[in-house]
Amino acid sequence: MRSSIAKRGLAGAMAVAAAAALTVWSAPQAAAVGTPTGFGAGTTGGGNASPVTVSSSSALISAMQASGAAVIRVNGMISISGMQDIASNKTLIGVGSGSGITGGGVDVDGVSNVIIQNLNFRDWADDAVNVQDGSTRIWIDHNNFSNGYDGAVDIKRGSDYITVSWNRFFNHDKAMLLGHSDGNASQDRGHLRVSYHHNWFDGTNQRHPRVRFGNPVHVYNNYYDAVGDYGVASTVEAGVLVEGNYFENTDSPCELGQGSSPAGSLVARNNHFVNSGTCATGGSVNGIPYSYSLDAASSVKSIVEGGAGVGKVA
Repeated sequence: MRSSIAKRGLAGAMAVAAAAALTVWSAPQAAAVGTPTGFGAGTTGGGNASPVTVSSSSALISAMQASGAAVIRVNGMISISGMQDIASNKTLIGVGSGSGITGGGVDVDGVSNVIIQNLNFRDWADDAVNVQDGSTRIWIDHNNFSNGYDGAVDIKRGSDYITVSWNRFFNHDKAMLLGHSDGNASQDRGHLRVSYHHNWFDGTNQRHPRVRFGNPVHVYNNYYDAVGDYGVASTVEAGVLVEGNYFENTDSPCELGQGSSPAGSLVARNNHFVNSGTCATGGSVNGIPYSYSLDAASSVKSIVEGGAGVGKVA
């Protein structure tokens, strides 16, 4: 390598250095990168619709709420107020590594086929992403979540077929709620099927996730790093498979029941523990209905640290 660069001279060396510094996000993204696995498989968002780039709150909200398929490129950090709806068949994607949403959140409310990717969510006043009222085919991927008020990614009220993958959560308390109350069985039972994989819980405190009613819920190949209160909690009527995760400096990786909610079912297998407690387990979980590739738990820390969060899409 050195001899090759020397032959090219200074100009060649500079060109090589510039090429090495490029990432997949240095060029404008016209669509989501990759495809979801797990329960959210088949989500296409805006597909190959001509992208629109937004850099103001009014333009962002207008694009999210318009009808029809759309690829919305968020350029820079955009401040919004409250929870703003996103319509069906949308891809919401950040430009580069410094783009995202602050102050408010995205309400995925009674819609289908939505992708949220490569965005920094910061300082939200309610939830960062709220999926509710029967929303289906949702993919939340390669985002950063930090320093918000309530949930980073909450999924509830009969929503279904969702994948939450390759996100980084840090400097935050409540990461992810699945199922909003113990009294909502009539709407939630038979739904709330979610795959959580390759997420990095970096010093967050609780709800990774906290689950009601969903069965099966698949929590696999995530990295739990110095989690404060607890990792996964299975509560009322839930069935959670906790598989192939890496728990480090986490006293309570898995719990049955939480607060006033009674215990659900939780099966733990092939997890890796470093200076951590063990998973509380009990009951049985419905079978996972899709095929998937499971990384060795002992390798998950390096895999997730290298691949989770904004700017890391391969």
